[in-house]
Amino acid sequence: MDVLTGVTVGPPAHGGHCVARVEGRVVFVRHSAPGEVVDVRLTDAGEGRKFWRGDAVVVHEASPDRGPSRWPEAGPGGVGGGELAHLALAAQRRWKAEVVRDTLRRIGHLELDHLGPLVVEPLGEDDAREGLGTRTRIDLVLDAASRPGMYRHRSHDVVPLERMPLAVPAITDADLFAPGRWDGVPPGTRLDVVAPSDGPVVVLADGRPVDLADPARSLAPRREARPRRGRRGSSAPARVAVHERVATAVGDLHYRVDATGFWQVHRDAPAALVDAVLAAVRPEPGQRVVDLYSGAGLFTLPLARAVGEGGRVDAVEVNDRAVKDARRNLHDSPQATLHVAGVTAGVVQGLGSGVDAVVLDPPRSGAGTEVVTALTELRPRRIVYVACDPAALARDLRTAVDHGYDVTALTGYDLFPHTHHVECVAVLEPRSS
Repeated sequence: MDVLTGVTVGPPAHGGHCVARVEGRVVFVRHSAPGEVVDVRLTDAGEGRKFWRGDAVVVHEASPDRGPSRWPEAGPGGVGGGELAHLALAAQRRWKAEVVRDTLRRIGHLELDHLGPLVVEPLGEDDAREGLGTRTRIDLVLDAASRPGMYRHRSHDVVPLERMPLAVPAITDADLFAPGRWDGVPPGTRLDVVAPSDGPVVVLADGRPVDLADPARSLAPRREARPRRGRRGSSAPARVAVHERVATAVGDLHYRVDATGFWQVHRDAPAALVDAVLAAVRPEPGQRVVDLYSGAGLFTLPLARAVGEGGRVDAVEVNDRAVKDARRNLHDSPQATLHVAGVTAGVVQGLGSGVDAVVLDPPRSGAGTEVVTALTELRPRRIVYVACDPAALARDLRTAVDHGYDVTALTGYDLFPHTHHVECVAVLEPRSS
């Protein structure tokens, strides 16, 4: 690919790159920082393209925020998932705050100056540890020589790795990258690596549990016993559960979750988000709270504790496995009612009246206009929105504002240091008449 020389880099944009303009053309530049002058190796370009993409490969004028990358393997031409590792953590958080503000303004047409500066909070001891050793879950794939690695950014090429510095120490201690560790395991095998807070590291290869003492042997095809009469055989991998303990403002909470199901990746994220949601909702005994996209019950359980046996929490989740885990996690919380359903306007309307507060933690695509409109029609005193995508958050907040709610608080959380990802917790309250 061609190289553009002496490019002055502009402001950050959602997705982990900065915006540069070269002869009137927009170029999205990764591995850079605002104000730098760099040479850009183009990775996606062409005369017919609306914009180009590239990596900063030579730095002529460096930002004061730049330093040695904490994960060089995720640098230019490397794997995805560490595109800000060359910046100081404080600068990464300023970057994320600027992107969220710009996205809310540009997509949601929301001016939230009344809230003051947007703060992206660090978690736990991240600053002291330089944002390393945070991830309790990583995904790997074996290359053609059965070496563990990750995909090159925007590619299906596997880059073999010798380490993964963003993983928690328990994963590092499992020695997954030792030479020859995966000999005999077919290339292309996908590895899910999980380090739960309670229990040992779990490794699944294409959904099958791995004995790390002898991976190839533990994954070898076995002769299946003849199924008993009346039972159906199944080739589906057995479900593997792990246990998580979360220390929160309402006490220690214990969860059983599917090893490959959704759970917050940062070791401190579950506790940080639970406390943030509780502080935003301010639930009181006897109240009714709705928890949408409730998963295995991360928020449902503390909300149920907070409203007590005289209150009620309605949790809505479409994933059967997650609901099965939630039933276990809430077995001694009769005030929690689980609804196995997709979150739609009809489901929200079916919840009826008398809702004091709503918590929603939608997927990256957001909740959508119809669902948010239905939520506002319930007229809860507070809606607490946990968002993993600024663009979806901007769209959904705009809908709520158009239907009589104001954004009264917004905080960011740095759940993925060294990447562009940022989690936000927004609070909406009915507009005063």
